[in-house]
Amino acid sequence: MGAIVYPTGRMPRAKARASLEPLREVIRDAGLRSTGPRVAVLEHLQTTKVPLSHGELVEVLAHHGYDAATIYRNLIDLTRAGLLSRINLGDNVWRFELRGSGKALHPEHPHFVCTQCGVVTCLSQVRVKLSPAPGSTKSVVSSIAEIVLKGQCTQCA
Repeated sequence: MGAIVYPTGRMPRAKARASLEPLREVIRDAGLRSTGPRVAVLEHLQTTKVPLSHGELVEVLAHHGYDAATIYRNLIDLTRAGLLSRINLGDNVWRFELRGSGKALHPEHPHFVCTQCGVVTCLSQVRVKLSPAPGSTKSVVSSIAEIVLKGQCTQCA
């Protein structure tokens, strides 16, 4: 059985709303109002494999009619509510991605940045564990907020 093709090329509104209900519920469960910009941000970040900057999200969501300030305020609200992670990969640009607390969201993971081409790669299959060096009496790290690895990617090497 194939996919349903609608004459307009888009899903009817009722079906589109129903498919967004899980996102709306996640937003409400985080203590926020479920608004169009918040749903649009989460919906788009679900489809990406790498963290995106505010500017990249503004560009992608422009067709919805949301301005840069609206997107920024919602990124901050979603981050404070624990739904997004805000990451600085060393270039002083904040990037945002879904946070790892729940089945539908991404688990925490390190990132790789190519120092030559700038491509960002999520290392979601990699776990980093820090342990005290031999001869050290204790570890100074109790928890890690983010890990960024830098080097040359396979395309640039």
